Amino acid sequence: MKDFSRGVAAFLITVALALLATWTAQSLAQDAERVAPIPNLSETQSKPSVPKAESSIPANSEISAGPDYQIGPEDVLQITVFGVPDLNETVRVANDGTIALPLLGRISASGLTADQLRDKLEKALGKNLLQNPQVGVFVSQFQARPVSIVGAVEKPGLYQITGPRNLIEMLSLAGGLAKRSTAAPGKLVYVTRPSGFKDLKVVPGMRQLSEDKIAIDLKDLLYTQANGLNIQIEPHDIIAVSKADVIYVAGSGVRKPGGFLLEDRDSVTVIQALAMAEGLAPDAAKRRARIIHTRPDGSYVDIPLNLEKIINQKAPDPQLAANDILYVPVSRGKAVAKKTAETIVQTVSGFVIFHP
Repeated sequence: MKDFSRGVAAFLITVALALLATWTAQSLAQDAERVAPIPNLSETQSKPSVPKAESSIPANSEISAGPDYQIGPEDVLQITVFGVPDLNETVRVANDGTIALPLLGRISASGLTADQLRDKLEKALGKNLLQNPQVGVFVSQFQARPVSIVGAVEKPGLYQITGPRNLIEMLSLAGGLAKRSTAAPGKLVYVTRPSGFKDLKVVPGMRQLSEDKIAIDLKDLLYTQANGLNIQIEPHDIIAVSKADVIYVAGSGVRKPGGFLLEDRDSVTVIQALAMAEGLAPDAAKRRARIIHTRPDGSYVDIPLNLEKIINQKAPDPQLAANDILYVPVSRGKAVAKKTAETIVQTVSGFVIFHP
C-alpha cells in the first residue's frame, strides 16, 4: 500500500513538473515576440519605407529681426506679459495690420518695430488694467519682408525676401533687365530705403541722392563687379531701374526716322542723331531743320538749325537731350517745311524705338 502511495505521488509530481515546463516555455516565447518580433519578409519587400515628415516651421523663422525691422501682415508675434501668464499670446498679424489680444482687443501693429509695439502695449495695459506692466515682443516668423522692384525689368512687382539678398540677386528674381525696346534699361538703378542708409560707404559708381536714396551705375554693377556696388537689400527697399532716354529724328529729310535709345549716354549730337537715322535723304532741306525741345511745363522750344553749316563744320554741332526731336523736312514746298512743333510732336508719338 505504501508503495502504491509513493507511486501515485511520484506520478503527480512528474505531471506537475511537465505542466510547469510547458507554461514557462510558452511565457518565454511570448516575451520574445514582444521584444523582437520576426518581420514578415514579404511585407518588408512590398511596403516602401515612409520618410519622416519635414518640419512645418518656415525657413525664415530662423532669421532674427534687427531693431529696425517693421512688423507687417502675416508676421507671427510672441507676446509675453511678465507675471501674468494668462495674457501671454502667440498671434499672427492680420492683413489690416492688427493683432487681437485679451483685455485690449485689436491693436495696430503693422509698421512698428518690436520695441515700439512693446511700449504701446505697456502703455495700453498700464492705463486701467495693470500696475507697471512689463511686456515682451518677439517676432517668431517673418512673412512681411517685401521689396518693390519697378522700372525696366522683365517682371516688376513686390517680392518677399526670407533671407539675405543683394542687389544683383533681386534683379535676377525680377527676371533681369527688360528686353523690350520700349522699356530698355537706362544708366542707373535707384535704391530707396525708408529707414535710411545709416552706414553706407559711398564708392565710385554710386551717388547718395538723399538720406534714403542712392543711385548706382548699372553698367558698373553688372559688368565690372566693382566693390561696394552690389549692396545688401533690406525689407521695404524700393529698387527702380531707370528706363533709357529717347531722342527722335523725324521728317522726310532723313532715311530712317524714328526714336533712338540713348541707353548709357546722356545725350547725342545732331550729327550722331543723323547717323542713327541712316543719314539725310537726297532732297533734305538742310537749312530748314529744327530741334524741338520740350520744357518741364509741357511747352515747346523751336530751335532752327542749318545742317549744311554743321556738316561742313562751319557751325557747332548741338547736343540733343532726352525726348528732343530733330526735325528735317524735304525741300518740296514751303508748306511742308512749316509744320508746327505740336504737329511734329504728335507725329513722333507713334515712332518705333530703335537701338543705336
